Amino acid sequence: MIFVNLPVRDLQESLAFYTGLGFTVNEQYSDENAACIVVSDTICVMLLVHARFADFLVGTQITDARTHTQVLNALTASSRDEVDRFVENAVAHGGKARTPIREGGMYGHSVTDPDGHVWEIFHMADPTAN
Repeated sequence: MIFVNLPVRDLQESLAFYTGLGFTVNEQYSDENAACIVVSDTICVMLLVHARFADFLVGTQITDARTHTQVLNALTASSRDEVDRFVENAVAHGGKARTPIREGGMYGHSVTDPDGHVWEIFHMADPTAN
């Protein structure tokens, strides 16, 4: 499994964003300082308020993802329509659309969550299809 840990300014705003994308919350690993967002059976996103996120830092500071990008999180989609729906839902729930991705057989887009964390979503055309 992979757990992506993200610092968030407003846990409720972030919850509205991620559940608005259709993801669920694992209440067992959630409280007033954190929420466990279930992306798939093998991927969870831990939303941690800044004070809780800082508990895991040693000698570094939380950066502002709205002005600095350190990581690009990427998810695959089963179709171009799924890519488009993801972006529409992201914008409708407080995210911001970024530049579309069109390279070879790849169709994708990227968005930021309310804290500026970048999420790419893309569909790869089957290279064996004619």
